[in-house]
Amino acid sequence: MPRSPWLRPDPLLLASTSPTRRLLLESAALPVETASPDVDERAIEASSQGLAPPDLALRLARAKADAVASRHPGRVVLGADQVLELDGAIFHKPRDSDAARAQLARLAGRTHALHSAAALAGALSDGFVATARLTIRPLDARAIAAYVACAGDEKVRASVGGYQLEGPGIHLFESVIGDHSTVLGLPLLPLLARLRRAGYLDF
Repeated sequence: MPRSPWLRPDPLLLASTSPTRRLLLESAALPVETASPDVDERAIEASSQGLAPPDLALRLARAKADAVASRHPGRVVLGADQVLELDGAIFHKPRDSDAARAQLARLAGRTHALHSAAALAGALSDGFVATARLTIRPLDARAIAAYVACAGDEKVRASVGGYQLEGPGIHLFESVIGDHSTVLGLPLLPLLARLRRAGYLDF
């Protein structure tokens, strides 16, 4: 059976129930447990007026990591969050297909930023933000409606902007500048570098 490079006796504790983030970590051969952070993201955002979008992403990630670390002392806890920004405006997960179509119409033909933050708490304290820049092709109403029908209501509501790059959303894009894991919401390369420096990885 393959051996994990993770050197601690307890698994990395992910302060998220995101299956995408868990899969990214497991694909890197890290043992992972998850715990819901139970934080009010919109309340944190409301109290962070004037904060730059990358800093907001980091504040949200830290709040999640700290909430779970307080319940699991001694563990290495990882919180993560992602903020989509277009010209200073912040987007959230659309509430329904109509909202997804409206968001995609605003993003179409333009380049937006995905700020993905990770925060470590508990046995290791650290935090960082990585940014990817994505350009959506010019899309008319018919093309947007066709995409939403293809992706389905559940998928367009599952991510900021109304798309999932790892699914049918790939059809929407003209270019993507940035690491793939950053786009998916958890910048793996800087995270692994920090875990190595802390002595938690074998190589």
